[in-house]
Amino acid sequence: MTTTTTPAGSKPHRAYLRPSRLLRNADPTRLHPAVLAQAEHRAASVQLRIADAITAFAGSMAFVYIHIVVFIVWMLWVEKNPWPTLTLIVSLEAIFLSTFVMIGQNRQAAFQQAKADRDYTDQEKLLVENTELTRTIRDLSEQIRDLTSQIHAHVVPTDQGRSAPTA
Repeated sequence: MTTTTTPAGSKPHRAYLRPSRLLRNADPTRLHPAVLAQAEHRAASVQLRIADAITAFAGSMAFVYIHIVVFIVWMLWVEKNPWPTLTLIVSLEAIFLSTFVMIGQNRQAAFQQAKADRDYTDQEKLLVENTELTRTIRDLSEQIRDLTSQIHAHVVPTDQGRSAPTA
């Protein structure tokens, strides 16, 4: 996965994170299962792909630059003061863009919940495995201690029948 270079201080363009590109370009074994499932879900729906594309464009500097040019042209040549049509258009656009922001927030919340659920399940499995491993190690250490005692009893003669050494 590569990112395009950007001027210092700005974030890299991460188009590869779009679900369709992520699934096409990324190694699935390197992705978190929740990320993979979310990308597959979003790539499977035309409606979600359109929402992703609009959200990606609306969050870019190209969107800002285009609006600056359109607003300047509109205010200087299309409509005279106080720009009632422009105000209406901008208000409607704000309504739709806020909807896309909420869609993105809901998507992010669903993704975070799926990732947290997966991580919790994985941690519970690891806890069970570690508990079983600890019990196995404890049982093995008891067996080693018993075997050591038996070997010690056979190798080292006991002092039965002998008198204690005197100093």
